[in-house]
Amino acid sequence: MPDTVLNTAIAQAIYKTPAIQTDDILQVSIQTLDPNATLLLNQQQVMAPTPQQGPTTVISGYLVDKDGNISLPLIGKVNVKGKSTDAVRDDIQVKVATLYKDPVVNVRFANFKITVLGEVTRPSTYVMPNEKVTLLDALGAAGDLTIYGKRENVLLIREGDGRKEMIRFNLNNSNLFSSPYYYLHQGDVIYVEPNKNKVAATDMQQVKRISIMASVLSLLIVIASRISF
Repeated sequence: MPDTVLNTAIAQAIYKTPAIQTDDILQVSIQTLDPNATLLLNQQQVMAPTPQQGPTTVISGYLVDKDGNISLPLIGKVNVKGKSTDAVRDDIQVKVATLYKDPVVNVRFANFKITVLGEVTRPSTYVMPNEKVTLLDALGAAGDLTIYGKRENVLLIREGDGRKEMIRFNLNNSNLFSSPYYYLHQGDVIYVEPNKNKVAATDMQQVKRISIMASVLSLLIVIASRISF
């Protein structure tokens, strides 16, 4: 946007709830008027790796199996693959209502992971607190781009339905906010490419190391030749 603009409205992308996929972990909370039933219905625990907290940690939730189902106590199997968390919530609420009066059901992702790599302050895999995550949210979690990050060519890698999509963003362009990829999906990978200054600095360091090694090697040859003489 031009610097002279003081206030302007920008069309923003429409948020679509991400679809649940195999190996996702869902956190399901069911509340009923019977405390004992509530306790039984909410027995959920899955062991899963979390990079930020060590090799293995406990994530409370239900793992989506290869057939796209989760298994709930008393309720049984519920097909969730390809559905939004809101749709799954409604499906579970209908099933629980056949057993208990006025149940309250909440469903959310327990492992909504985004990976940020390249020229950012803290490259890593991040478990986001909610599923409505934007590209800027992910970059903010990683501490923003470094001074060497190429803001005109940020790469988003998205995998789904057996194929990979690669989308490039220009963070200096307001069209970013209207992109259908502005809101991220579970498992998205963001890569920030280094700019020419970083590449040049890296090349200079390599040349410097090679020069030092060549000087040391020449000195050793001179010393060895004199000792032999």
